Amino acid sequence: MNTLSRDEIVSRLHRLPALPVVIGELLSSFGNDETDIGLICRQVARDQSLTARLLRVANSSFYGLQCRVATINEAVVVLGFRAVRSMLLTLSVSSAFGKQDCPGFEPRAYMRHCVGVGLAARAIAETTGRNPDLAFAGGVLHDMGQLALASVFSDAYARALAYRREHDCPLVVAERDILGTDHAVVGGLLADTWNFPASLRSAIAEHHSPSAATADSLADLVHVADAIAHGLGLAGDDDLVMPVDATAWQRLGLDQEKLARILPRVVDGLDEASQAFSA
Repeated sequence: MNTLSRDEIVSRLHRLPALPVVIGELLSSFGNDETDIGLICRQVARDQSLTARLLRVANSSFYGLQCRVATINEAVVVLGFRAVRSMLLTLSVSSAFGKQDCPGFEPRAYMRHCVGVGLAARAIAETTGRNPDLAFAGGVLHDMGQLALASVFSDAYARALAYRREHDCPLVVAERDILGTDHAVVGGLLADTWNFPASLRSAIAEHHSPSAATADSLADLVHVADAIAHGLGLAGDDDLVMPVDATAWQRLGLDQEKLARILPRVVDGLDEASQAFSA
């Protein structure tokens, strides 16, 4: 077993490419009612690659706009700043890792699962009166610790993935047995490195331990959304159904009737969303 120390993880994470400067402005906008949205739009527009990817997603069938948007400003007017902010953050983080060369790690299955969690999180948020755009971003980004491990600890992570298949156990169990840590911990450290707001950091770092999070965090919501995605088999043929934390379920006020309304929205929107947010 090759356990990873916290210092080693943090050191490797700092070697990842920095997020675009404008993403720092977006992260600062969480909890800031005086954000200069026009300034952020102008900054995003200077990054042609990021702008092109955002417009591709905004004009995809996932959002179902009646007319195409041609600029960042138009996207903000039609979809709202919070939706565009979540899109930009999701796209920037996903592209920061580049191509993973880690045997056993399947980027397409990973992204399909994360998008499914995002859809479930958004549906739960709408059902429970939370911010659906923030919930979607938290859902899509919740497993970014996996991307980090597959990118900067590829050999060690490949052993963890092989262990998972051999022992038919949950991924976090395999990670802890082989690495001495798990993707939620690593994701939380990366969220700290990139100065994520507390709401998103909680969704990433505590989605496997929502009882340890505060009741107003995104951890409960993303945890249940993750369980829904696993239950629907969105992560692949070897997907295991994870137990739902009773505290998270109760704090969200969910029941079987509400769950029955959420599931079709995840399944119906999955193909369009996966295609939109994949590279």
